[in-house]
Amino acid sequence: MNFKVPRGTQDLLPGVTEKWQKVEEIIRELCHLYRYPEIRTPIFESTELYTRSVGDTTDIVQKEMYTFKDRGDRSLTLRPEGTAGVVRSYVEHKMFGQPDQPIKLSYLGPMFRYERQQAGRYRQFVQFGVEAIGSKDPAIDAEVISLAMNIYSSVGLQDVKLVINSLGDQEVRANHREALVNHFKPHIDEFCQDCQSRLEKNPLRILDCKVDHGHPLMATAPALTDYLNEESANYFNKVKQYLDVLGISYEVDPNLVRGLDYYNHTAFEIMSTSKGFGSITTLCGGGRYNGLVEEIGGPESPGIGFGMSIERLLLALEAEGKELDIEDQLDMYIVAMDEDSKLKAVELASSFRAKGISTELDYTDRKMKAQMKSADRKQATWVIVLGETELVEQQVAVKHMATGDQEKVPFFDLVEYLTKQKQKQMEEK
Repeated sequence: MNFKVPRGTQDLLPGVTEKWQKVEEIIRELCHLYRYPEIRTPIFESTELYTRSVGDTTDIVQKEMYTFKDRGDRSLTLRPEGTAGVVRSYVEHKMFGQPDQPIKLSYLGPMFRYERQQAGRYRQFVQFGVEAIGSKDPAIDAEVISLAMNIYSSVGLQDVKLVINSLGDQEVRANHREALVNHFKPHIDEFCQDCQSRLEKNPLRILDCKVDHGHPLMATAPALTDYLNEESANYFNKVKQYLDVLGISYEVDPNLVRGLDYYNHTAFEIMSTSKGFGSITTLCGGGRYNGLVEEIGGPESPGIGFGMSIERLLLALEAEGKELDIEDQLDMYIVAMDEDSKLKAVELASSFRAKGISTELDYTDRKMKAQMKSADRKQATWVIVLGETELVEQQVAVKHMATGDQEKVPFFDLVEYLTKQKQKQMEEK
């Protein structure tokens, strides 16, 4: 039987994983600068956590969750997104009682959604996100957006745009909901089954429908921004002012609603504008979720956050033809001619690696010529050949592969010599 990777998943092989590691390194450096330390939550949670937080009318809950019963007959779900688990942890560990608020957190890990596989979209995907919980200051909204935008610029992306909207408070949502029902109800039979079921439960989700997005009623649907009360409008204006101060360009899209029920006030998406990216352009999405902490059992603690797909970030880099600056240089390749030389090669390799000199040697008993070819394929900076003569003389010729220059160095001086040579190379770069 030939086993293959499950549908909607992928193997990340050497040559690709280095790209992931570079992106993760950039993300962690920026999280340190913005002071968003990492939190790690379980890969599965109680199913009710997601039905209460994400919303039981969303596509995620209705169609996409991987839900199962454990041996104790408890319903558990592989996490489809990161916010609910982080907020659950915030409440469970009483982070709201800490003196310094908001609590700022970041996460990075696999999420799971049963959906049709497309370019950059998998059933197991890796999501990075941040949450800032405990503040309703519009300045923190701008900071969260700034962090997301900074990640994309730091990896080298240029063809991106920020789209923002205000979903308003509960009063705004209620008034807008009524207007949406009145707008769609006379022609709801022209829409898909999902939209028909959403009409009474959550009509705002109709605006996010991928099936009926081209229906004429979509273009004329009442906009949330037309229903903003004074408080919501002032909040949204302040967010825009802070973005202006930060020099972050944005577009206001009244139809941007996001796909999760817990959002209110600020909502945003970052999209790729690269021509080669594809039809689904969203790279990152997020927004404010005042009320979510209370829904999960905690005290009033307004929050904001975002989630971004690492797969789609890498896809955007590919679409723009951008390469990450990845350091993967092999410093030393040791060629061993016989068994005694192999013992010395293993000893030297250990001493080199202990001093930060990456080292490779042959483990398949190949001839010298084959080992030299291997060193060349691996683009080793230096090569040394160990044989009977070198063991007797206790010294070896260090060959610089790029120039062909060689220099004899005693065994006892090899580590210091290579360390100085490597330092010299780094200074010349």
